[in-house]
Amino acid sequence: MAMGQLTHEEQTAMWVAVSELPRSVSHPFYEKLNGLLGEHGFDEFVEAQCRPFYAEKMGRPSLAPGQYFRLLLLGYFEGLDSERGIAWRAADSLGVRAFLGLALTEAAPDHSTISRTRRLIDLDTHRTVFTWVVQCLGIAGLIKGKTLAIDATTLEANAALRSIVRRDTGESYNEFLTKLAKASGIETPTRADLAKLDRKRKKKGSNEDWEHPYDPDARIAKMKDGGTHLAHKAEHAVDLETGAIIAVTLQEADQGDTTTIQTTLPEAIEQLEAVAAVTDDVVRTGEEVVTDKGYHSKQTVLDMQSLGVRSYLSEPDRGRQHWIDQYAERDAVYANRRRIRGERGQQLMRRRGELLERPNAHLYETGGMRRTHLRGHGNILKRLLVHVAACNLGLWMRTVTGIGTPRGLQGRLAAVLAFCFTLRMLLRDRVTAHRCRGLDLRLFEIPSHRFEPIPCVM
Repeated sequence: MAMGQLTHEEQTAMWVAVSELPRSVSHPFYEKLNGLLGEHGFDEFVEAQCRPFYAEKMGRPSLAPGQYFRLLLLGYFEGLDSERGIAWRAADSLGVRAFLGLALTEAAPDHSTISRTRRLIDLDTHRTVFTWVVQCLGIAGLIKGKTLAIDATTLEANAALRSIVRRDTGESYNEFLTKLAKASGIETPTRADLAKLDRKRKKKGSNEDWEHPYDPDARIAKMKDGGTHLAHKAEHAVDLETGAIIAVTLQEADQGDTTTIQTTLPEAIEQLEAVAAVTDDVVRTGEEVVTDKGYHSKQTVLDMQSLGVRSYLSEPDRGRQHWIDQYAERDAVYANRRRIRGERGQQLMRRRGELLERPNAHLYETGGMRRTHLRGHGNILKRLLVHVAACNLGLWMRTVTGIGTPRGLQGRLAAVLAFCFTLRMLLRDRVTAHRCRGLDLRLFEIPSHRFEPIPCVM
């Protein structure tokens, strides 16, 4: 084969035949996923939900709702954190273009079109699409609804700590420190003086005093890696029997777990009721709740008991407690303590450690949503709802094809080759052992006269 040479200057043809355009086999994962979505009428459903947000005929050509939601699904499947990255991936891959339904002569949507469409479609429509995916999982038998596990994690906000301002006066952090330095007697404070003054201050990062001017929903919080950033708090409710995510909420990062669960648990029950409506009440509506010790409090346990929900809340070591005029809370806490110490409670705690932390790694580490590129809870939650819906679709695909993400196909060829090699070695060893059984082992015996003792001369 002769080596070809790259032509740097080539005149572009004016006309190109359609038959000469490059053709590529679509990605098997996306092809199967499109088949599942088409079988359940995904495009017809989202077009009916989004029709009120579009004009009959006005302005630039719009992005079809089915393509828009598929683009957000790519964020999870491809591990893309921004809408700009999603647009680049859509323009770069022929397999992704086939998943989006783009013709070879059709340009991929840019990030501004995706952003404009996200702002056009309201939050309730995104939540409706998430509910539709959860209902599909319920029809497929992947949601039981009996036992829910709730956990939360922090997402780094698209805002810098150095840009925060005072809530009362609107002055920046440096202006505030300069004012304090002058009040302490330093006429012209330097950066070293301001840093020294700042180190001596206590409680200098209070959310009651400071906010970000362009993202007021962000809160100063400590991240999982120990650093302090402006962040948001995402909380999930997971079906502990299947691993499906039932509900997701986005709240302020400085709120405690005992406060945020009051929003997430009703949202999860509402989603389960929607699933039960399409499955003829086969799915239960949250009979048990499992959480870690951050959610444990007297009032939380009592509220769950009053709702008829069995709680399995890990109890922190608080020492001896006093129950004066709190007899109802005492009975609820003691009942929860007996449950978590029983065999059923220990089993649920093990499953919580297995199935509850896994979605956080899939969604935010490999899924690329640990740091947000949007501002405002409304915008972030729109992206997050479809992102979590993609995780549920991955669970659905895993039960159908055995693969939950497109990257899961990368190691399949090596696994098949390793299996074939191991099978060949086992068969060869078995054939060798079978042949050895038919041989006369006396042929391998060594004559005894070869080992006669040699006389020793003294």
